[in-house]
Amino acid sequence: MKKIVECVPNFSEGRNTETIEAIADAIRQTPGCSLLDVDPGRSTNRTVYTFVGDPEAVVDGAVAAARVAREKIDMRTHTGEHHRMGAMDVCPFIPVANVTMEECVAVSKTFGRRVADEVGIPVYLYEESSTQDYRKKLPQIREGQYEAVKDRIVRPEWKPDFGPAEFIPEWGATVTGARFFLIAYNVNLLSTPNQAHRIALNLREAGRGEDEPGRFKEVKGMGWYVDDYNLAQVTVNLNNYLVTPPHILYEAVKEEAAKLKVGVTGSEIVGVIPLEAILQAADYYIEKEGLFVLDEDQKVRLAVERLGLNSVAPFDPKEKIIEYIIAEDPDEPLASLTLRGFIEEVANRSSAPGGGSASAAIAAVGAGLGAMVAKLTMGVRKFEDIDGKMRELIPPLHEASHALIPMVDADTNAFTDYVEALGLPKDTDEEKAFRSARLQEGLKKAIEIPLGTMILGDRAWDAMIEVAKYGNIASQSDVEVGARALEVGIWGAYKNVVINMGDIRDETYKKETMAKAEALKDRAAGMCAKVLKILEDRSA
Repeated sequence: MKKIVECVPNFSEGRNTETIEAIADAIRQTPGCSLLDVDPGRSTNRTVYTFVGDPEAVVDGAVAAARVAREKIDMRTHTGEHHRMGAMDVCPFIPVANVTMEECVAVSKTFGRRVADEVGIPVYLYEESSTQDYRKKLPQIREGQYEAVKDRIVRPEWKPDFGPAEFIPEWGATVTGARFFLIAYNVNLLSTPNQAHRIALNLREAGRGEDEPGRFKEVKGMGWYVDDYNLAQVTVNLNNYLVTPPHILYEAVKEEAAKLKVGVTGSEIVGVIPLEAILQAADYYIEKEGLFVLDEDQKVRLAVERLGLNSVAPFDPKEKIIEYIIAEDPDEPLASLTLRGFIEEVANRSSAPGGGSASAAIAAVGAGLGAMVAKLTMGVRKFEDIDGKMRELIPPLHEASHALIPMVDADTNAFTDYVEALGLPKDTDEEKAFRSARLQEGLKKAIEIPLGTMILGDRAWDAMIEVAKYGNIASQSDVEVGARALEVGIWGAYKNVVINMGDIRDETYKKETMAKAEALKDRAAGMCAKVLKILEDRSA
């Protein structure tokens, strides 16, 4: 899975369009970075940039942006309403997908070190990246703003984490660190702004003060009136959506609004949102309402509808969900072929795609047939007594079938590293040793892919057994074909493990991997036989 990190640098320039665009171009032109938003403010004289990429790319993009700012921004002439202490005032890194907070801490430190060395500026760490309580929060570090940097930076306790401990008048200082993803979220009310603010005070963490805290942690908020919408809103920042997600806040606003007898008319996401937060909302409503929804696009649609995200402006998932904004077409040339095209490709006079790719496809069809029968049984009136059972069986079969599809291409691509290693030089003993090591790594990769096919296919067996027991017996042959296909697909993947294992020199790896593969192969044979026997007995 692709790692996605968000970077939201704030620059002390919101009026000079040439400078604003030059910084944006530096980010756009950085390979691997996707610039999502540029938000300048004239009164604040500040521009907030939002871009995403993998951990290495976002560091490159942030450093490139800082270089431009070093050339074009002069803090000696800067004025604005927003607090600031540097040309690149703050540069947080935020985990979005498949990245931990610890990884983002490392990213922020890599950025701090690089930008200090390459641009020659002082850098402070904050939030999760800082270990010093007295300089962990941004207001602590930025106290006194740019004007105070000159006197503070030379004091031992305010020595920068990276870069020179000296005042650079045209720059000031920069703060970087890792924090959680902030979701800007508004809930719409048919009420007065005063009523909206009363609700916000009840919900936000600070509440009405120390003696009367609000209901939810990691929530900052207030109530206001939006003339453009002719609506009041509870407007909040959700500082950690894993602590307080949008759907929980939305339901709480509905509860508080009911007490005041005012109407709730949906909500809006300001900016972008991680896919995980949307799917969390979908899962909440699926469980609450006893729904049965499997496909991701349908879950997204459900969340959008239940949260009323289309109420004041269209919510286009491709423009609002980060993972969809930067999505790339999957590298699956084989799986994307027509069925005829795939069979013709297999039949060509070439070694790839071969038995491994065919095995993955066959196993996917097998699990898919099991899912099909369970879906055809669910919802049928005469099978109402086992409807709950089918709802339990469909997800593992559906998921196994979908997870096996990418293995079609993965198997064909598995030998890439091995083939590349064959071309490495082997003139010296050192080159021979390096080449040998790379060849072994390539072989192990070629083994792990079909082994992965076996593991994914194995996950479908328990549900396949239950479908054989309780599924519509009119679909007996479909389950039989499915079981046979699943077993053959796993067996075929096993043969690919075996054929690649011959040249492996690591005896411990060989022994452990073969034991695992043989166990999966034997279990597949046993489970297939069990499915066929169950169906035979049911039809007797």
